[in-house]
Amino acid sequence: MSALTTPPHVRMANDISRQFRHRPQEEAVTAVADHIRRFWPPRLRAALLAHIDQGGDGLDPIAVAAAARLPEAA
Repeated sequence: MSALTTPPHVRMANDISRQFRHRPQEEAVTAVADHIRRFWPPRLRAALLAHIDQGGDGLDPIAVAAAARLPEAA
């Protein structure tokens, strides 16, 4: 997946994950999940979860773990 073909939800989730990478893993995952839950519209969260259901290509592992904590993922 190149920068030109990276879906916006993947790019944004990875950008947020990078912002919290300096924190311990558990804290980073919690912070990313909280950010996505608070600031992303439902359609963007749904796109992220659908991307993960299709294999999650290109997603940072912190973003994947954070997405699993979203209420929609349950």
